[in-house]
Amino acid sequence: MGSPGEGSSGTAKIHCLTHGMVARGMATNPRGCPANTRREHARQSGCCYSRMRWPYKISAMGLCHHAVVVAAFFLARCATEEILVMQVGKHDAAPPATTPVWTWECHSEHCEKLLLAEGAQVAQSLDTCKLLCGKYRTLWPRPTGEVSLGDSVLTISPNSITAELSQTGRQLSPKVNELFRNAAKEFQKNVMNLANGSGPVRSVGRSLLVECSISDTVLSSFKSDTDERYQLQISEASNGRVNASILALNFFGLRHGMETLSQLIIYNDITQELQILSSAHITDSPVFPHRGILLDTARNFISVDSIKRTLDGMAATKLNTFHWHITDSHSFPFQSSSYPQLSQYGAYTPRKVYTPEDIRSVVEYARVRGVRVVPEFDAPAHVGEGWQWAGPNVTVCVKAEPWHSYCVEPPCGQLNPTSDKVYEILAGIYHDMFELFDSDIFHMEEMSSEQIVHWLHSRQFGREESGFLELWDHFQTKALAEVVKANDGQSLPIVMWTSGLTHKGHVERYLNPSTYIIQIWTTGTDSLIGELVNKGYRIILSNYDALYFDCGFGAWVGEGNNWCSPYIGWQKVYMNSPYNILSNLGVTLDVNTAKLILGSEATLWTEQVDDASVDGRLWPRSSAMAERLWSNPPEGWQDAESRLLHHRERLVQRGVQAEALEPLWCLQNHGYCYL
Repeated sequence: MGSPGEGSSGTAKIHCLTHGMVARGMATNPRGCPANTRREHARQSGCCYSRMRWPYKISAMGLCHHAVVVAAFFLARCATEEILVMQVGKHDAAPPATTPVWTWECHSEHCEKLLLAEGAQVAQSLDTCKLLCGKYRTLWPRPTGEVSLGDSVLTISPNSITAELSQTGRQLSPKVNELFRNAAKEFQKNVMNLANGSGPVRSVGRSLLVECSISDTVLSSFKSDTDERYQLQISEASNGRVNASILALNFFGLRHGMETLSQLIIYNDITQELQILSSAHITDSPVFPHRGILLDTARNFISVDSIKRTLDGMAATKLNTFHWHITDSHSFPFQSSSYPQLSQYGAYTPRKVYTPEDIRSVVEYARVRGVRVVPEFDAPAHVGEGWQWAGPNVTVCVKAEPWHSYCVEPPCGQLNPTSDKVYEILAGIYHDMFELFDSDIFHMEEMSSEQIVHWLHSRQFGREESGFLELWDHFQTKALAEVVKANDGQSLPIVMWTSGLTHKGHVERYLNPSTYIIQIWTTGTDSLIGELVNKGYRIILSNYDALYFDCGFGAWVGEGNNWCSPYIGWQKVYMNSPYNILSNLGVTLDVNTAKLILGSEATLWTEQVDDASVDGRLWPRSSAMAERLWSNPPEGWQDAESRLLHHRERLVQRGVQAEALEPLWCLQNHGYCYL
């Protein structure tokens, strides 16, 4: 209830007493209404509250008759002071909805808005229509296997939704049991969020029992080879209960099944009820195993809350890898236990850091949502702020000017690959990261030729490419040894960006394809992509012409637009098929080459992004990539448009401030917004 002293209005439930009534949580005043109340109609409507003496009293003799009432406050004036006048009416379970004049009907697999016929008894809500219309209804991403969806809905009670987990074989591990409990809570929260901004939910309908079963009762960390398939069944039990069963090999497939189930439940804003499909059968699994988002949190600091919203969006779209670009030359927000000086010197402010507790919180939050967190530590390139304490021989070219002669953007900076102290510090950083992150892959940075070649020349090593490559190999060999040591002596795949080292004639000499995964940042027409796959390298696509979400905005150095303009619309993101890219480059796609194409990552570099804009830059464009990677549909973006508009609304309901794609009219009038 708003504060009357602020002139607010609101509603309250009140209980009638013998000669009056008492608002919940308020005191009564037996003296009745103020003596200076002059407006008789106000006194008859209820009772006057003094704006200066809130709460004053409630008196409504003869109006209640011991019934539960709802009070709607509105401003009026009693004598010379403003008062609030309480009107009294009978209480319902939910306020009555506005009488509908529109209904939606499914025609040719899309919902058509129609005037409700005169005398018609029932109007169908838009979301109910969408749940019953088309092959994939409201699902995002669309399933890849069998899809059989019913043609009617059942009302379910928000107060009677239960999820149970059983297992076949070994006893359920405590960690997996904890993950399931938290995922079940998240499922129930998502269902309740369906009504966000639309109205109350009536506590009527059938109970829903979600019976979950997994065979791997131990796996609690997502791995590159984790099997994410699941099977979902919805049916009506003989006792009237709605049963949903989810079968999966492990928790991560199970979680995907729960996400799909949540998308088969809608809020009917006409009846103010939750509704679920009466029947469904879905088998589903992803096409590509690596489906991720890279978020840079060093150029501008991104709060933990914003990171968690990003993870919420990833869960809603079945993305599984959060690539955390946590440091760069601009700032060092990672709080290292081994070398706390790094964030002391390098964080923008003492509060703009990621503590060990912050990182553990993000990792666990992601795990419940089926996402692994992969850290990227920039070295030897992209180093600057935070290293000032380490001494003069640890870094080179830091804040070198003119910057455009040394690096691609200010500030410049590079670790000194010949310094033993560099590897000592790196060992501590790697150890800290492996203590905090739970990832089976690790991301290392390429060396920046613009910086290190200048450094080599200044020390009479010459500017020949061979000298640069040999020095880089020296660094990579020593740094990789420290990574393995930090990982308890266990080797693991290392992801590296394309660079001069990955060019033709170089990559096979320095990078072992069994160890290194190459992440592509050049265009999708770069012939290097095909060469890498033909040489047996696993690749992750982040081609900037489709997956750099910072593109298409004004330049932040100089004027005009930024270097990778124009803006990339969701349609181009959706059509960025990894298989098509390789086919267009002449690569023969067979079972062996397909396994080398791990997937893609949408990237958000944050030179011009912070908490205020991160959601809109990522969403819903990342959702377009998510369906491409999960389903790889043969159809174009036009067939997905209506579902994506609905999914964008879903993201907003869950607290992700996804950018609007079209006027709301287009969502309500499918098929009319076209060129």
